[in-house]
Amino acid sequence: MKELMDNTKERMGKCITALENELNTIRAGRADPRVLDRITVEYYGTETPVNQMASISVAEARILVVTPYDATSLKSIEKAIQASDLGINPTNDGRCLRIVFPQLTEERRKELSKLVSKNCEDGKVAVRNVRRDALDKLKAKKKANEITEDDQKDGEKNIQKLTDKFIEEIDKVGAAKEKEIMSI
Repeated sequence: MKELMDNTKERMGKCITALENELNTIRAGRADPRVLDRITVEYYGTETPVNQMASISVAEARILVVTPYDATSLKSIEKAIQASDLGINPTNDGRCLRIVFPQLTEERRKELSKLVSKNCEDGKVAVRNVRRDALDKLKAKKKANEITEDDQKDGEKNIQKLTDKFIEEIDKVGAAKEKEIMSI
């Protein structure tokens, strides 16, 4: 029983981590190196993440500086960033790329806020799927007479409490990201 609860808690925790990683890639008008985490570049025949090919630093509040370890990869990194869904154009000075994040318009902020809400809802669905799997395992154990009916009921209550806790955590993470997006 404890093993099932620990497994459920771990899987729900992974749902939160995945959501946080997804939300970190949404740009909020400020320079954040994590927005480049999803961008990959063809490098010697292999798709390689930009953060493994270059040092990424925040020069000012809204400027990222990307300095490739291999100067020959500068053009390909620039093209990958331009082709991404970030909607930003890096400036190439021959040695590094400067990415200036423009202020977000009110309309763009609302779009990003909707995207955050959608990602949070996806996270909640993932947590509920973990809950469903755990409840199914409980029912299977009851059917196999490994646990009593009281143990099953207690397990269901504990799993629901865990689910509620993680759903609340998703709401907190989403609210914090929306606040970040909506602040000017």
